[in-house]
Amino acid sequence: MPATAVRSEQENRERLLAGDIRALRKARRLTLAEIGLKLGRSVGWVSQVERGLSIPSLGDLRTFAEVFGVPVSLFFSHDVPVENERGVIVRAGSRRTLGTSDSGLVEELLSPDLGGSFEMLRSVFAPGAELKTEARRPTEEAGYVASGSFDIEISGVWHRLGEGDSFRFDGKPFRWRNPGAEPAVVIWVVSPPVY
Repeated sequence: MPATAVRSEQENRERLLAGDIRALRKARRLTLAEIGLKLGRSVGWVSQVERGLSIPSLGDLRTFAEVFGVPVSLFFSHDVPVENERGVIVRAGSRRTLGTSDSGLVEELLSPDLGGSFEMLRSVFAPGAELKTEARRPTEEAGYVASGSFDIEISGVWHRLGEGDSFRFDGKPFRWRNPGAEPAVVIWVVSPPVY
């Protein structure tokens, strides 16, 4: 690959990383000053990272991941081989994976990036996996069960869903579990993005 193409690819990765960090900060309604304080960095440095002018180290990325509550792997795997597909298309083999099979939940980002007003995920829940502690986010969420059996508790009420069923809720407490013997696959939409 020519040096200019390598440099262009590196600049694109840096731009995507900057956009991800900015989108995560905004989704969590944090200011540059709050992020700087949590990271032990200046507001100017955080601003430069969000604009792609400074590149965070791996240690910085780990701290960003901890502050945002996301896996550090989210900041990698921005490869999109066809230039005119960047920010528009996500190929099945190029999805960013979030989580591990050890947790019982593996999610793949179906959206091209973390910008925009919503994100779309393919969530695979292992048999018996469950979210034991109730979660609540300042988001509107919807899901479609593509396969398997999936239980979701919304505001204290459990609902058993099967293939083809869907749900939606807005800012309410929720938990989930897979009561089946097979993985449950749910296409999940969250607005605004939380990853």
